[in-house]
Amino acid sequence: MLDAPSRPSARELLSLPSLAPLVPMLYVAWTDGELTGDELRALGAAARSQPWLDLRSSSVLALWVDPLRPPPPRELAVVREHIRATAEKLANSHQQNLAELGVQLAQALAGEAPLNIPAAELGKALASIEATLGVDGKEAVRSLVPRASRVPRAEPRSHAASFDPAAMTAVLERTYSDVRQRVRGWLEDADFRYKEGLSTTAYRDQVFDWLKHLANDGLGQLAFPKGREGGGDLGAFIAAFETMAFFDLSLVIKAGVHFGLFGSSILFLGTKRHHQKYLPQVASLELPGCFAMSELGHGSNVRDCETVARYDAATGEFVIHTPSETARKEWIGNAARHARIATVFAQLEVDGERLGVHALLVPLRDAHGKVLPGIRIEDCGEKMGLNGVDNGRLWFDHVRVPRDNLLDRYGQVTEAGEYTSSITGDSKRFFTMLGALVAGRVSVACASLSATKSALTIAVRYGDLRRQFGPQGAPEVRLLDHQSHQLRLLPLVAKTYAVDFALEYLVDRYVHRTEDDAREVEALAAGLKAYASWNATATIQECREACGGQGYLTANRFSSLKADTDVFTTFEGDNTVLMQLVAKGLLTGYRQRFEDDRVFAVLRLIVDQAATVITDRNPIAGRRTDTDHLRDSDFQLRALRFREEALLASVSKRIRKRLTAGVEAFEAFNQVQAHLLALAHASVERIVLEQFLRGVAAVKDESLKPVLGRMADLFGLSCLESASGWFLEHSWLTAPKAQAIRKERVKLCEELRPDAVGLVDAFGIPDTLLAAPIGLGRLAPGGERFDDTAADSARAGPADSRAS
Repeated sequence: MLDAPSRPSARELLSLPSLAPLVPMLYVAWTDGELTGDELRALGAAARSQPWLDLRSSSVLALWVDPLRPPPPRELAVVREHIRATAEKLANSHQQNLAELGVQLAQALAGEAPLNIPAAELGKALASIEATLGVDGKEAVRSLVPRASRVPRAEPRSHAASFDPAAMTAVLERTYSDVRQRVRGWLEDADFRYKEGLSTTAYRDQVFDWLKHLANDGLGQLAFPKGREGGGDLGAFIAAFETMAFFDLSLVIKAGVHFGLFGSSILFLGTKRHHQKYLPQVASLELPGCFAMSELGHGSNVRDCETVARYDAATGEFVIHTPSETARKEWIGNAARHARIATVFAQLEVDGERLGVHALLVPLRDAHGKVLPGIRIEDCGEKMGLNGVDNGRLWFDHVRVPRDNLLDRYGQVTEAGEYTSSITGDSKRFFTMLGALVAGRVSVACASLSATKSALTIAVRYGDLRRQFGPQGAPEVRLLDHQSHQLRLLPLVAKTYAVDFALEYLVDRYVHRTEDDAREVEALAAGLKAYASWNATATIQECREACGGQGYLTANRFSSLKADTDVFTTFEGDNTVLMQLVAKGLLTGYRQRFEDDRVFAVLRLIVDQAATVITDRNPIAGRRTDTDHLRDSDFQLRALRFREEALLASVSKRIRKRLTAGVEAFEAFNQVQAHLLALAHASVERIVLEQFLRGVAAVKDESLKPVLGRMADLFGLSCLESASGWFLEHSWLTAPKAQAIRKERVKLCEELRPDAVGLVDAFGIPDTLLAAPIGLGRLAPGGERFDDTAADSARAGPADSRAS
């Protein structure tokens, strides 16, 4: 038997001019990895039938497509390098497929000599052969002849925004813009830079020094102006607090505890004599204070706190005492190191009668920082974050304070021991006094918003610079050009804008609240604090992941943002507890609607629900999936209102059924707790969308309306998609419509992609406060930039980081 002929070498293959047009296909055929033996034979048969091949070329070709004798990798490498070397002569050409590449390679090798077949005819023949390969010719060419090295590097920003970011900043800072600019100016001082590697004690002292610096600049005067200490501009202070939250969050929380909680307790619960005596010292930080409300055994249940304040008529003093270990004051900011005085919440007892929780001013340390007799203080220790705040525990062993130290705006005790109050009923008086907490919740919500903006600015800018994956042989694609990355970040940007407008509404309601709407404002603050802080936790985590390994570096600040904001979901009220407060407020209002005018209230409810059914559940509307319908803000808002009303009616019915059956009230509510939380979330989300839409409608700059409209649509449809299960269960959505909503979100993200960087630039965070190198066009301190032209970027510049 004769031996099979040996396969020609790669160099012999490449020496035959008539095979030059087929060489790219031969290379791809063997490196594709997917072609079967039959497909290789079919390719060979198609190629060998071409009239321009001579006998020798046809024989060599037959051996090169023999599936039983694959060429070794070293031979294929020779073929690849030959193609690439020849293709260097084609630097200005762009091949769309292997056929075009084959024609151009043949022309390059022929030089001045004419081909033995017209180029057009050759191209047509090669295209027919390429069809038998079944590969993406364009991708194959990119892989075979990479041109990345010859493509100019892109500008740091891939798209110019469709709007002026500065104009958008003006919209986001439409209230107290002068205060926000003033605070930015304070924080531009070289003293305000992140410092890494400090011990806990040194870090706490640094934060206190920063706070003293701000007090000297005038931070305290915003809330407690000289000469009118009882009537400061709380809205201005909250705007300052929100702006400070672009910097170190330990500083923000320490300021919030001292000025916001401690100072506000004196402002709201005290009277003129307290204001005049204490607030100037609070404003200047001459008298550092703390807010001692929470106890180990009761947490958010302030009504049942155990600390006692008994009045001693013989001496005209209150005696403050911690009766048990569970009564110790826990997690008290500023207590462990710096506070000299505390607002202490305790059960007031006069002549043996318990009169409910009241607040008193209790000195903790003398002017030299020495702890006073009867006071015991313990450091809570290292925490997950916010270690610049000195949280401590407090015990009181029959500590005596003057009668005037009772913050007695809502309840007074005479020297003889007679208690009086303008508010009848312990419960009403208690909830009125708890209004001091509202300032803290509003402030935490605003700080959550700022931390979210910082995280998104870092992640979106990084996503616009960093390249990852892409077509073979072509430049890698920017992260934000990947659909999945857009879907990760852009809905969060839209939600952050929505929360911004909602919190402006909250601050306005809080600043202008009256006794008549105080409870409603308290519920609004509770709900938006929970919503904003939960959003911060989720967004910061998503941003960290979206930045990959760079997001894990301390220098890029996600670690501190995550650690420092994590507690926002549980302090100033645990979010789950706050959402129950929201739900109970809704139930109270629901019941009141019927008690005020039962017949007409029922009729109104029936009419409202019927209108929703007619509008959105009729067959025609139910099947609508067009863009105009899905992007109709009225449609989105009706959906959220319907969900809220349906949940409210349902949970009310369930509670009423249990109460009628004799179930005790607490247990009845406990059995529907999950339903209550769903109701609260639905209500808060409806408020956020409602205020976003109202805010966008009020914007006067017409150039901003299109992008804001798309943002509102993205947020509204995101709300519907996240609750699509509920809407499907209640037959408000059909499956095709739910699918259409999902697809519309994808389209909106694609449309918003060019504006992504502009939208986060509009947050107006100075580079020195953002500090994350990847948010400033750098990999890491001392590392290479993502782009050779990044130095020309408007946002590039010197900035300290936590690693510096």
